[in-house]
Amino acid sequence: MDDEQRRAERHAAITEFVERFAPGENKDLMASMITTICRLASDQAGRGELKLINQALSELRHALRVFAPYRDIRKVSIFGSSRTPENHPDYEQAVKFAERMRRLNWMVITGAGDGIMKAGHGGAGREASFGVAIRLPFEQRTNTIIAADPKLVNFKYFFTRKLMFLKEASAVALFPGGFGTQDEGFEVLTLVQTGKTPLIPIVLVDAPGGTYWQHWRTYVTAELLRTNMISPEDMHLIRLTDDVNTAVDEVVRFYRRFHSMRYVRDTLVLRLLTPLPPQVIDQLNDQFADILDSGAIRAVEAFSEESDDFPELPRLAMRFNRRSHGRLRQMVDVINAYDPQPAASPVASGPPI
Repeated sequence: MDDEQRRAERHAAITEFVERFAPGENKDLMASMITTICRLASDQAGRGELKLINQALSELRHALRVFAPYRDIRKVSIFGSSRTPENHPDYEQAVKFAERMRRLNWMVITGAGDGIMKAGHGGAGREASFGVAIRLPFEQRTNTIIAADPKLVNFKYFFTRKLMFLKEASAVALFPGGFGTQDEGFEVLTLVQTGKTPLIPIVLVDAPGGTYWQHWRTYVTAELLRTNMISPEDMHLIRLTDDVNTAVDEVVRFYRRFHSMRYVRDTLVLRLLTPLPPQVIDQLNDQFADILDSGAIRAVEAFSEESDDFPELPRLAMRFNRRSHGRLRQMVDVINAYDPQPAASPVASGPPI
């Protein structure tokens, strides 16, 4: 049997298997995954490599199942030191932030350890908390708030854990921490800056009067921005504050009118909670023409590829250059800031939309 015949036989067997054991609208992807497994065998992948792939796939499958019932609730991922004591101002600040977010019907995700992670769970409460723990030979342990909760997921690998931190989050809050916090913060910024994850609000929260993130920003400005290793607009991807109300407002205001984004082929689609009038869209085209590859920003209906993704929401579509994500964030801020002027009336008018 030659290679072409062998591939045809494999394809037929996989198709039959999927039709029987994994039917549904995603059976093409299921078949593709099984084909990849077969190719690993023909590549003669080593046992250690296969164990890594198997473990990663198992961890992701379990995590997706845990988060699935809560997919319609917005969540904020909270990062910070596991060593922060409970009487420290950073800890108290994290508790207050999580409490405020919970009152606004958000849930929190933390690494499930002590310190800032426990503060996030303590502020939000167990029922509004997820834990994505990492198994380490030292230091990390599951905090008493999330321990044994069904919303606790244990990971062997940092990369699968990090993926879930961002995939499930609509915002990120960074509190002072060590190497891990710096790693997570820079990874979030890298993924947003390069468009590998959708735009989300990123807040860097100090305790009142704290200087941790101020010193971090000084370094970034002096060594990264000054030497053109990042662009000035990249600084718009973050908000630094030592005030909990400001941090919460930064997160919530991001979703005031903006809802979500995705690509349909080469077109970036921004979904909005309420439509923008034509004159505001004209202003966006004047102000942000530099981020377009071609054409203009325009109001559109849902594309056929978005049939299951909030088809009722109004949309803006554009040929985004896929580079200027800091400028794109500025545009989202302009969209969220728009308020129609209430019509003149002899009677009291309601609040602006």
